[in-house]
Amino acid sequence: MLNFLKQWREQRIIRRAPYSESEWRSAFERLPLLDRLSGDEKMRLRRLAVLFLHGKSLEGAGDLMVTNELKLVIALQACLPILNLGRDWYDGWVSVVIYRAGFTPMHSEMDEYGIVHRVKAPLNGESWERGPVVLSADAALEGGAIDGHNLVIHEFAHKLDMQNGVANGMPPLHREMSAVQWNEVFSAAYADLRQRIAHGKPTPIDHYAATAPAEFFAVLSEVFFERPAVLRDTYPGVYRQLQLFYRQNPLDT
Repeated sequence: MLNFLKQWREQRIIRRAPYSESEWRSAFERLPLLDRLSGDEKMRLRRLAVLFLHGKSLEGAGDLMVTNELKLVIALQACLPILNLGRDWYDGWVSVVIYRAGFTPMHSEMDEYGIVHRVKAPLNGESWERGPVVLSADAALEGGAIDGHNLVIHEFAHKLDMQNGVANGMPPLHREMSAVQWNEVFSAAYADLRQRIAHGKPTPIDHYAATAPAEFFAVLSEVFFERPAVLRDTYPGVYRQLQLFYRQNPLDT
C-alpha cells in the first residue's frame, strides 16, 4: 500500500512538472554526453530529474535568475550517476546554490608546522557534508562538452561519497561488491597517478585527482561518464569498480 501511494504521488509530481517539451529538448541538446542513452534511459532520467527538482531547492546567488533551462541542465547531469541507483542516494540535504560564475569561499588550512591559515581560493563548485552543493552556472551549462570534465557530476559524486560520512573516496558499496577489492584497486591507481605526476610522466587524468582520495573518486567519476574509454584503458580495474557501483556501462552503447 505504501509503495502504491509513493508511486501515485510521484506520477502526480511528474504530470504537474512545469517544464515544456521545448525546454526538455533544449536541455538534452546541451548535453551530448546523454546521447549514448537509450530512449528508455532518457525517459527514466527525465522522470528522475523532475523528482529531483521537486525535492531539492535550486537557489540563485546574488542576482542570478535560475531559469527552467538551467534547472533541467543541472538536474539531468546530477541524476545521471543515480540513474540506476535511485534518488534516495541524494537524501539528507536539500539546497543547490548556484553562482553565475565561480566563487571564492574562505577556508581554514593547516600548514606543515601546524599553523592554521585563513585562505581564499576561487572555485567552480563545492559539496558540503549534510549541506548544499554549490555550483557555477557557467560551468554547469558547459558540462555537455565531452572532454572528461564535468562539474556537476564531480560535485554530486562527492555527495554519493559522503553517504558514508566524510568524503574519503569510498561511497557505500552494494552488497555484491567487495570493499577489499575496491580499496586495492583505487589505492593502486591513486598511487600510480601520483607517481606519474611526480615524475613528469604524461597521463590523461586531470592532476587534481591526485590531491586526495575523495577527489580521485570524483574526478574519475567524471571521466567514467564523459570519456569512459580513457578510464578503461588507463585504469581498467577502476573502470570495473565504477561500473559495478553506478550500475552502468557507458561503453555499452
